[in-house]
Amino acid sequence: MTTRERFNRVLHWQQPDHVPNMDFGYWEQTFTEWHKQGLPEHIDSNVKAEHYFGLEGTDSIPSLPIDNGMRPGFKHKILEDKGDHQIIQDGSGVICEVFKKDASIPRYIKFPIETRQDWERFRDEQLDYKDPNRIGKNLKAAVDEAHRNGMPIRFNGGSLYGWIRNWMGVENLSYALMNEKDLVEEMMEHLTQMTLYLAEKTLPGLEVDVAWWWEDMCYNHGPLLSPKLFEELMVPRYKRITDALKKYGIDVNILDCDGNIHELVPGWLRGGINCMFPLEAAHTDSIKIREEYGKDVLLIGAVNKVELSKGKESIDREVERLAPLVDEGGFIPTVDHRVPPDVSLKNYRYYLEKKQEIL
Repeated sequence: MTTRERFNRVLHWQQPDHVPNMDFGYWEQTFTEWHKQGLPEHIDSNVKAEHYFGLEGTDSIPSLPIDNGMRPGFKHKILEDKGDHQIIQDGSGVICEVFKKDASIPRYIKFPIETRQDWERFRDEQLDYKDPNRIGKNLKAAVDEAHRNGMPIRFNGGSLYGWIRNWMGVENLSYALMNEKDLVEEMMEHLTQMTLYLAEKTLPGLEVDVAWWWEDMCYNHGPLLSPKLFEELMVPRYKRITDALKKYGIDVNILDCDGNIHELVPGWLRGGINCMFPLEAAHTDSIKIREEYGKDVLLIGAVNKVELSKGKESIDREVERLAPLVDEGGFIPTVDHRVPPDVSLKNYRYYLEKKQEIL
């Protein structure tokens, strides 16, 4: 079987020859540490590492060549150099302070959307979804190449909360949800219209395997907005998009959200978002989610990255914990976020060996 066949079989509750052997990438600092431990110097990206370790994705899964999101984006600028850290403008237009050699969360200073006027300018300059340059010139060739290489291909389902959070900041967005809900709803509706437009312009006649969404709208104790607002503002919009995608043969919608997602899973399922990823083990109990929602929910991720740093016994326990989910189906185990640099190359190789045994 090809990776595509395995991937689609697992996500449709069918039996593959084996569960696809996938993982969820690595921090840049991890490559730096692993080079000291014997990893060849030229293995310095997620895709290269996946090939090197004999993995089948996830970064290697190609995307349909469309731009769903900001276009053209902002130019990355160094506004001030302070030695070990810098003040920068990032690609989303956010001004923030970052350390040069650390992957820690930036200190945010200013966001591109702080007023309705900011939003209207941002919408017109960055989110014109009818810009013909958003759509690649030969979509069918991209799909055919992916399938010829035995790989699935994904449609970028976009975001309703996560992108707006990036453009406004959590605090500003939280205040706006209380004081300017009509503005937030207008932003979410524009993003909905953009995804619907791109789906309708690109998907007819193509065999695209899944849609992949990004939200990151939860923290360690739960969602960053109330479930009530989530149900009101987001679930119906998800449903409109997933219903449209289903017309074009896409019935698996993978949602990337870190943190504790338990309160939002029912709404995502009602909205047609049926696969949860990456199931951050410190905050989300993937086994409990399966027990509660059965075959209505698909799962990717769930391997606790923290356990990989502790050695063989911890890795054994972690793999054994997830083995029943693998046996049950509808689940592809991957590390629950990028592999951090405190996981040694030796431990990571051992984890891959142990995981292979249950696939």
